[in-house]
Amino acid sequence: MAILEKAGLDAARPGVPNQSDFTHFNAQGRARMVNVGDKAPSHRTATAGARVLVSRETFALIQSGGMKKGDVLTVAQIAGVMGAKRTPELIPMCHPIMMTGIDLALSLDEARCAVDIRATVSCDGRTGVEMEALTAASTAALTVYDMCKAVQKDMVITDVRLIEKTGGVHGDFHREEAEA
Repeated sequence: MAILEKAGLDAARPGVPNQSDFTHFNAQGRARMVNVGDKAPSHRTATAGARVLVSRETFALIQSGGMKKGDVLTVAQIAGVMGAKRTPELIPMCHPIMMTGIDLALSLDEARCAVDIRATVSCDGRTGVEMEALTAASTAALTVYDMCKAVQKDMVITDVRLIEKTGGVHGDFHREEAEA
């Protein structure tokens, strides 16, 4: 049975997406990786963010370097780079791409008691790097959690989002972010 039928979608009904509208399904309704071979290479960038909300005690330990597992921000930064590099192994329809740069910035927001994460990835290729940037930010956030979980179990990972992207046929995207 085709995936669309399993999902209860009827392509014959108005207003319901047709199978051909889904780029990651073949004519039989089975999952496929989109062929990007005919697309012209272009410079592409993507920036994603995430936030880890922690307690005052946890924040102070991160800030002072007092976590038993080590330097939380440095380890999370390295983990984010590794996450971006492993994205096609984790996201089934994601193309392996030759990234030209991965930059992670982690900062402490004392007012929010948060670790803010910003990951920027770039490439010269036929497909974008949004998933790599999102994976980098998410992996860094998960690493902050892992590094601090002995002290606090109720941390919250939040605000995982694409902040901006450039390049490609769909053009640029810039999220309007409110300042706190």
